[in-house]
Amino acid sequence: MFLKNLIKYNPNFVKSVVNLHQDDQIPPNSYVLDLDAIEKNAAVIAAESQKLGLKVFPMTKQIGRNPKAMEVISRQGLDTYVAVNMACALPIKKFGHQIGHLGHLVQIPKADTDVGVRLEPHYWTVFNFEKANAVSDSCVKFKKIQKLLARLYASGDTFYMGHEGGFPAEEVVTVAEELGKKMNCSFAGITSFPTLLFDVKKNDVFLTPNMITLEKAAKALRLAGFKDIEINAPGTTSTMVMKMLADAGATQVEPGHGLTGSTPLHAVKELPELPAMLYLSEISHIYTGKPFCFGGGLYIDPVFPEYDVKALVSADASDILRHPMSVKIPPSNAIDYYGILSPKEGKAVHVGDSVIFGFRVQAFVTRAFIVPVSGISNGKPFVEGVYTSDGRKTNWPEW
Repeated sequence: MFLKNLIKYNPNFVKSVVNLHQDDQIPPNSYVLDLDAIEKNAAVIAAESQKLGLKVFPMTKQIGRNPKAMEVISRQGLDTYVAVNMACALPIKKFGHQIGHLGHLVQIPKADTDVGVRLEPHYWTVFNFEKANAVSDSCVKFKKIQKLLARLYASGDTFYMGHEGGFPAEEVVTVAEELGKKMNCSFAGITSFPTLLFDVKKNDVFLTPNMITLEKAAKALRLAGFKDIEINAPGTTSTMVMKMLADAGATQVEPGHGLTGSTPLHAVKELPELPAMLYLSEISHIYTGKPFCFGGGLYIDPVFPEYDVKALVSADASDILRHPMSVKIPPSNAIDYYGILSPKEGKAVHVGDSVIFGFRVQAFVTRAFIVPVSGISNGKPFVEGVYTSDGRKTNWPEW
């Protein structure tokens, strides 16, 4: 779905990756990051957030919690990150950055609470009083002070399956009062997810009922005397939607795919952010005329209905953009060892050819490498290392 954007808006990225792959500098089954483009994207997001007075907590799970990517994002002033879980939080802190938000999509397990508190997140979301009590106990133990956000829900709110949870929104004043009584903790605000969703039929992004729930809850809190309420509003965040969120009362946003130019809106509209991430594979073998490419990261984010997945195939960077071809990838309930390509008549495909996909990526749920590349914008691409999806640098091709 995002391949056409790579071809149109960042063709040198594609060509550079092919050259690096053919020079044996990048392995197949790699999500490759254009660090120059990511930094430009971070700059436009930072500028828009400053104009609107929004706190920005970038999300790193999509890019494999990569330290080189965090380094360039932080150079643009976005140095405080959201952690989807402890597997995000630990690398963020290890690489010298601050944690802006912990515990939202994934609550922190009891055995990890002490560690979470010592990471000193700016905000910590709880779904219930049991989790708040655990945070409070750890804060007392380690003499820390923690700001809490309450995850809310109301009838009619929209959640992805398995993301549900939180306090009933109609009880928000009581919840705020009770959270404010926890030792070494304070009530700071409210949150939900997703507050924005992409409408496939209208090809646009709209506020969800969840955002309306937050607006109503914030009004109730203000009437009860609460001030300076933080409203954390993640989901489908790019510069084009930040004013919509700010106008609805949001104070915190959490761009993830916005940093790589791959929100759903990027697939249908020209936005300020450049495409900055692609998936690299390689032709492994040919069986009964069908070329097979290596898998491991053939992840299709189900934000769009099923579509004809295409890839670019060539060993020649000057030829790579010309021949997109359809690819059949294994269903989500199968292991993606290989993808199967369907070349157009007259297009020769050879073992060892580079294969380029334009996925909307969730690297942390795959078996793929993460490869950050600098210097693409000035014609001097340099591989900054081959990493795992939890931010560790490998010794590839050695183990």
